Amino acid sequence: MSEKVSGNAFDIKIFLRLMSYAKAYKFRFFIAAISTITLALVSAVNPYIVGITVNDFVNNQDIKQLTFYIQILSAIVFAEVILQFLFIYYANWVGQHIIRDIRAKVFRNIQSFKMSYFDTTSVGRLVTRVVSDIETIANFFTQGVFMIVSDILKMLVVIVVMFVMNWRLALVALSVLPILVYATKIFQVAIKATFQDVRNEVANLNGFVQERVTGMKILQLFTREQIEYNNFKEINNKHKKAHVKTVWYYSIFFPIAEIVSSIAIGLIVWYGGYQILESFTTLGAVIAFIKMSQMLFRPLRQIADKFNQLQMGIVSGERVFKVIDTKSFISKEGSIEASNIKGDLNFNKVRFSYIEGEEVLKGISFKVYQGQTVAIVGATGAGKSTIINLINRFYEIDSGTISVDTIPVEDYELASLRNQIAVVLQDVFLFSDSIYNNITLKNPEITLEEVIEASKKIGIHNFIMTLPGNYHYNVKERGAMLSSGQRQLIAFLRAYVSRPRILILDEATSSVDSHAEQMIQYATDTITKDRTSIIIAHRLATIKKADKIIVLDKGILVEEGTHKELLNKKEGYYKIFMISNLVWNLFLNRLLLNIVSQFNKQFIIILIQYKTSIFDVRNLSCFFRN
Repeated sequence: MSEKVSGNAFDIKIFLRLMSYAKAYKFRFFIAAISTITLALVSAVNPYIVGITVNDFVNNQDIKQLTFYIQILSAIVFAEVILQFLFIYYANWVGQHIIRDIRAKVFRNIQSFKMSYFDTTSVGRLVTRVVSDIETIANFFTQGVFMIVSDILKMLVVIVVMFVMNWRLALVALSVLPILVYATKIFQVAIKATFQDVRNEVANLNGFVQERVTGMKILQLFTREQIEYNNFKEINNKHKKAHVKTVWYYSIFFPIAEIVSSIAIGLIVWYGGYQILESFTTLGAVIAFIKMSQMLFRPLRQIADKFNQLQMGIVSGERVFKVIDTKSFISKEGSIEASNIKGDLNFNKVRFSYIEGEEVLKGISFKVYQGQTVAIVGATGAGKSTIINLINRFYEIDSGTISVDTIPVEDYELASLRNQIAVVLQDVFLFSDSIYNNITLKNPEITLEEVIEASKKIGIHNFIMTLPGNYHYNVKERGAMLSSGQRQLIAFLRAYVSRPRILILDEATSSVDSHAEQMIQYATDTITKDRTSIIIAHRLATIKKADKIIVLDKGILVEEGTHKELLNKKEGYYKIFMISNLVWNLFLNRLLLNIVSQFNKQFIIILIQYKTSIFDVRNLSCFFRN
């Protein structure tokens, strides 16, 4: 995502805030600063000594004296090399350590944000802040502030030396400087705008490619390849045009700068030659002025680009600091350790809304006792998943109380509370890493032997052993090398080895095949044993085993009881809900068979093997026999 920056990009507050991070590295910053100052002085001495050397040799023809001056010049050059090394190394060292600290601070803040922040902020924007913007801040130090200070110091020292040596010749040499300064100012404004355009187009290109790669299956299924390719070419062309515009300004500015610099040298030769003839100056002084003019105009040609780097670093710093300054944390975090909780859970008149004025939970109350398995059912949007988010304190309730073992959840230390709660979501997220690391999440306290023992208990050890590398098999990005059912099994094992007192299963079997469902059902029975469990599910086999069923409708608890108790109610909501689901599934199954009846039997078998959550295989098989 791109952001258009307007107004004055050079914010002194942001500049000082960025520079404040250098306090932790005072010594190395001091070395870089001293090297810069000393380098400016030594660099200006070089042409002065060259001038003296030329004059002395022309006048005296003394080889020994010439050798002496050459040794001095060699020492100056050596000193310049050392100082240049110290300046470049420590400037970059300080810059890289500063951005490391800033990046770590940004990432740590992001980890602490409430889920509501991520609901309204795109992932792309946060990635840009953590990666691209902080790299731009690195350029602020290495290519911006340090280089600009170095160049300005060199220019000032050179100008002073010029006036000390020959003020008339200095005025002649500097006569073209206003032209170059004016051209630099125009270039700076133009290049700033084009750089912003380039950044915007890069952001558009990144966003487009990210979306299309993620949704490549949809593109191919609906044969949208050519259309999207044409769209890509259009965006890519805009990106090219923005870059070409940048090149256009550079191709104009640098030749102008070179011409102005050449004119300055020409003026020095012309007026210097005249002064030599009139005995007002020497040949060595003219040569020294030519070298100093190059030292003066060369950094001036580049300073516009470097100042732009400085500005863009400040702009990026402002964006990054907005993330750092964002106050999206849990407002109240207690001090009670949740290390020995039993698992009693109590919702008392809990109200909650994601958006103010639009309540999702409307004063619900229920209790879950230690070791109970409670199923929560209801239509989409009833508030089932919201309950999970509130137990983990991803969001803060509007009113009411949520208690664990009679203690409000906000009185617990947040990390310790979440350590006692394990969640298995419908959409399992796996990192590009080994199965073992995805299970333990690199917790050093969980050994491979413990993972193997746990996997045997819940019945998935044999499945893992069939994979290449077994527990060290890399599942690739988002677990792409595994099926949805296999990913769910890994998630179950991840929850099991964390030894939670409260277990939450959110639609954990909604999109798996029949074989995986059997394994997951066995895993569910194993991991829910002797611990408080909350299950959100639509499948009857999962729901009817629960000790209690809570029925939600539009954020209101309408019924609770066992499966038999709720079915025995004449016009109970649960009974109507289950019947309507059954009728809907029967309708879809019959519709499916009507659609595929014109196809062969093998196609139907494939559909049965790769069914989605809305198709019950037993019903489908029954229709097939008929």
